[in-house]
Amino acid sequence: QVQLVESGGGSVQAGGSLRLSCAVSPFPYATFCMAWFRQVPGLEREGVASIDSNSRTNYADSVKGRFFISKSGKTTLYLQLENVKPEDTATYYCAIDFALCTVGPIAVPDFPYWGQGTQVTVSS
Repeated sequence: QVQLVESGGGSVQAGGSLRLSCAVSPFPYATFCMAWFRQVPGLEREGVASIDSNSRTNYADSVKGRFFISKSGKTTLYLQLENVKPEDTATYYCAIDFALCTVGPIAVPDFPYWGQGTQVTVSS
């Protein structure tokens, strides 16, 4: 059972930057898709960015040009948040699937393994 643990959340002013990390426990597969999601209470969880074992990336339109996903091998996933806005306030989750990322929206049902989340609060 793979485990994921997010860190790096906190409070930041609008226009600022933050880097989220996700530590991933070892797994034996060469093919994977890792992703970041976010959720505001009362709303559906939203796919933010994904990266797969071929380093192909995908971003939600709402964060393109401001958020940047990267990974360090298979052990750590990152999300660099730049020029943050109050509407970026949410709990951010990392997730993993043992397949290449699908084309199109980053979808919750595609990911069987999740972290517990880290809170990001952006003040205006």
